[in-house]
Amino acid sequence: MLEKLPDFIGHALRDQRAGLDQLVFNRLPLRDGHGTIAVTSGVFVDHGPLPVACTADGEGVSPPLHWAGVPEGATSVALIVEDADSPTPHPLVHAIAVGLPVRIAALRGGALADDEDTPATSTLGLNSYLQHSWLPPDPPPGHGLHRYAFQVFAIGGDEPVPDAPGRDALIEVLEARAIASGMIIGTYERHDTTVKSSEPALEAVPQGATPA
Repeated sequence: MLEKLPDFIGHALRDQRAGLDQLVFNRLPLRDGHGTIAVTSGVFVDHGPLPVACTADGEGVSPPLHWAGVPEGATSVALIVEDADSPTPHPLVHAIAVGLPVRIAALRGGALADDEDTPATSTLGLNSYLQHSWLPPDPPPGHGLHRYAFQVFAIGGDEPVPDAPGRDALIEVLEARAIASGMIIGTYERHDTTVKSSEPALEAVPQGATPA
């Protein structure tokens, strides 16, 4: 959707970014004396580029995720995906999933499409567009590299997590009940639409002629 924005808008907003410090993962003091969850994906490495298929320039499917290290005492797992470089006061939320079963420890590719595709007992929260689904990365052209943080939290306690929470409601739950966390970051960038390819143009060769 944002691919049609003029490049000058991306350039004008280039220095306006939410920032890594605004990520939920960095707002919660879970790394001191708490467990660490290792989050990985089969299609990108930490701080490496996301496949185009996972973005608004491709099929727009959510990437597969795996995690390990959920401590004993956890009763469910929550996921929030945020864009640390969105030109907004707070990171743009691309997906929230709550009630993920502790025993599964994975999401297949495309699982965040809607509630029917997520594991049983889990539900999708609200992204920044107020949708219960995965919002594919869609950075403005010319705005620079965007970092998308896939943050996993282990939640303790038997009280159910509110259905379909937004970012603020999820933060309230995590502040009170999160016992471990982990994160992996994937990147994506839309370059200026006016930038031409550095590869030489191919000229048509008349039929039967021999290229020089």
